[in-house]
Amino acid sequence: MNQKIAQLALVVNDYDEAIAFYTQKLHFSLVEDTRLSDTKRWVVVAPPGEGECKLLLAQAANEEQKSRVGNQTGGRVFLFLHTDDFDRDYQNLLDQGVQIIREPSVEAYGKVCVFADLYGICGT
Repeated sequence: MNQKIAQLALVVNDYDEAIAFYTQKLHFSLVEDTRLSDTKRWVVVAPPGEGECKLLLAQAANEEQKSRVGNQTGGRVFLFLHTDDFDRDYQNLLDQGVQIIREPSVEAYGKVCVFADLYGICGT
């Protein structure tokens, strides 16, 4: 058996502001932006590199979904972004005005920091 996670859905308030954050501040690529109806789009972004997992940016469609924006993981880090140059990417976060939740530290598994996306906690 050969399986992989291709993409994860992330509920957002607005497609365009989420696209701007991920592409402009984190330098993700906009893989797809297809209009499905007057209110729904299929929007996929991906970090640069060889990874295969992508984010499907799903605009909240009702009050229940809106209540989950920014807290889809109950306050836990939602995105673990590996990088080939931590210092470069950390400096980019600072340069882009991204909110740092936890300053860089060296852990047994590597150098880490925690930052916020538009709606909540991410990480690297």
